[in-house]
Amino acid sequence: MAILWGVLSGFCFVALIFIVRLLIVVRTGSECKPGKKGSVSMLVVAGSGGHTTEILRLVESLSQSYSPRHYVIADTDKMSEDKIRTLETSKSEADAEPKFTIHRIPRSREVRQSWSSSVLTTLNALLYSVPLVFRLRPDVVLCNGPGTCVPLCAAGLLLGALGVKKVLIVYVESICRVETLSLSGKILYHLSDYFFVQWSTLKDKYPRSIYVGRIV
Repeated sequence: MAILWGVLSGFCFVALIFIVRLLIVVRTGSECKPGKKGSVSMLVVAGSGGHTTEILRLVESLSQSYSPRHYVIADTDKMSEDKIRTLETSKSEADAEPKFTIHRIPRSREVRQSWSSSVLTTLNALLYSVPLVFRLRPDVVLCNGPGTCVPLCAAGLLLGALGVKKVLIVYVESICRVETLSLSGKILYHLSDYFFVQWSTLKDKYPRSIYVGRIV
């Protein structure tokens, strides 16, 4: 009994330390300025359909200083890869080496998938996200709402919580969200370093968010 109590106490202590470390990482995000050291490595989460269109508009407006760009899409996404390659071809300079990569992970949640089963699929996506993010070690994760972004952001936070590297989480809520946040937005609202909304009504409801008008 004493051994079991000791194990549980040790586990609770480690969990407490981890939670405190995670809170520190989240609260000190604004102090992190990756661009001071040169180019900014960026992980871009592309959903399917409108999410991909919006996130690629954002990427298109960024300078080449944001490179390399690592795109992550769901393994069931059939169209986003072509859109990404078209954008990167237009951005690339003649005879320049490609500055982007494309990776696939399992989708966290399919359209109309039940909430109970989505927990399991999200955990499955997390198992793929953690080794990918630890290998790429991006400076910034840029996302705008697809369910796939949740496990990837969680992996980025884990990277910082373990003291490996601080990863900035930049979330831009979809232009379609006028009065309420998406499920991903509700989850990442308190975890993102920069949380952008594109409607003033959302800024009123979520004071921690950043409103600068329409971005995409």
